[in-house]
Amino acid sequence: MTLQQAETAAPAPLSTNAQDQAKQPRIEPRAILKRLQAESPAFRDSKPLALKIDTSILARFPDFDRKNLRIALRMYTASTKYLKAVERGGERFDLDGNASGEVTEEQRQHAATTLKERFAAVAKQQREKREAEEAERRRTEKLQQLVSKFGR
Repeated sequence: MTLQQAETAAPAPLSTNAQDQAKQPRIEPRAILKRLQAESPAFRDSKPLALKIDTSILARFPDFDRKNLRIALRMYTASTKYLKAVERGGERFDLDGNASGEVTEEQRQHAATTLKERFAAVAKQQREKREAEEAERRRTEKLQQLVSKFGR
């Protein structure tokens, strides 16, 4: 193909899959979670999810975008409520609420560690906030004492 032929050649048409994705508006991760919670008992009841559940979600909900689904699943599985469910252990569940495997001891330990770190970080922030408020109160009180002592 010569340079002139390449310049005048029509661009290659998009594949039908790429065209479908370009036409469909992407569903935001929070909207994906709301829909999953409305239609799936495992999501609604915050039960441990089956491993590789993303493939069955995409099969059931073809309008979901893989990237936004993964973001939504990350948000969901990082939630305190979900981590507490994994920490309790037991079975994992598919979209229909049927048992699909079990939570391993390693997964339980990971959830427990994550929760412990999260609660420790929140407690530290609250402690620092209380200490800062107390320091500000003492400073204000000291200034008031100085004003009353040396003020005219």
